[in-house]
Amino acid sequence: MALEIVVPVFNEEAVLENSITRLAEYLTHEMPSTWKITIADNASTDRTPVIAARLSEHMPNVEYRRLDVKGRGYALRDAWGASDAKVLAYLDVDLSTDLAALLPLVAPLLSGHSDISIGTRLGQSSRVSRGPKREFISRSYNFLLRRTMQVRFSDAQCGFKAIRADVAKRLLPHVEDNGWFFDTELLIIAERSGLRIHEIPVDWVDDPDSRVDIKQTALDDLLGMVRVAGSLVKGVIPVAAIYAELGRRPIVPSGRPSFFGQVLRFGLVGAVSTLAFALLYLVLQGPFGAQEANFLALLLTAVGNTAANRRFTFGISGPAKLFTQQFQGLIVFLLAWTITSSSLLILHAASPDAAPNLELLALTAANVFATLMRFVLLRLWVFRVRKEAVRTAVVRLRTQGRSAR
Repeated sequence: MALEIVVPVFNEEAVLENSITRLAEYLTHEMPSTWKITIADNASTDRTPVIAARLSEHMPNVEYRRLDVKGRGYALRDAWGASDAKVLAYLDVDLSTDLAALLPLVAPLLSGHSDISIGTRLGQSSRVSRGPKREFISRSYNFLLRRTMQVRFSDAQCGFKAIRADVAKRLLPHVEDNGWFFDTELLIIAERSGLRIHEIPVDWVDDPDSRVDIKQTALDDLLGMVRVAGSLVKGVIPVAAIYAELGRRPIVPSGRPSFFGQVLRFGLVGAVSTLAFALLYLVLQGPFGAQEANFLALLLTAVGNTAANRRFTFGISGPAKLFTQQFQGLIVFLLAWTITSSSLLILHAASPDAAPNLELLALTAANVFATLMRFVLLRLWVFRVRKEAVRTAVVRLRTQGRSAR
């Protein structure tokens, strides 16, 4: 079997039969390789199972799989894991993407040229029809993804993707998400492992009946990005081992993120740190008092904040200057503590009986200013990359390149 196309479905009784019929007719007339369609039902509660079962009985090359758990990632993981095809693909059941892009999607994988192939709605030659709200959200998400995760693919969530079976077998065990972030996580791991991702500009028409919860999906995606970034920083995902087995291009140390990328990453770290500070302050304020609780909460979050910014925001790893940079980070922390403590002194001078909630509000405002100051000092002082170090890194990479040749 050359190609298996999985169509994940959940309560799609209204469109399922028409979509599968259209897809089968297209493949019959246009696909030169052997193919199969698998309807991957993940916990539908309407007539979807009945319709899918009937289609699999009466249409050649159509199969039906049923899972009792909801989640597109679960459906794809189950169907792809059981497949014996050379190339695995999936399409959204609404067929929003024009099927004319299907052959260009799978051809680079069947030929062995690429490892993963994705449709993109954000290419210059893509033709897309959708509302301004979803357009803005999609572009914002992919922009944020490229800036924070340093990836180069343009559209992580278009429901039109294909992957070589051997690549899927190697990557899927390291993909934790089983919902809408499944695609993004798979692509991040693939690119970080030196695999080739091929992009196809597509013609795409928005489905007005889409039941995707945009707000919840966006929140889950942001949390997923933070989780994957942490796994990459900690080395939980064995990208070097995957590259050694499947990679196509040399893995080089990740470059220092751009200024805008640093701002976004620093913002993510700062948001988590601010939330942690607020929770710690509320817990510690009762037994220790306002000033002591402020100091302890800042101290506990400062060490973690410095470590996270060192690796995630400014791309510095290894033990070199670790102690020095942590010490400098504590100096930055003392400056921030001075700012926030002054805010409490000013508040108590103006209102001696200020409530804890008002204290927290004042501290949060002071922390915003302190955070801006912290970014400037971390970038220009603590984690500044000197020109000599940059030249040394360039020379080392060039030497390694000549040795490899």
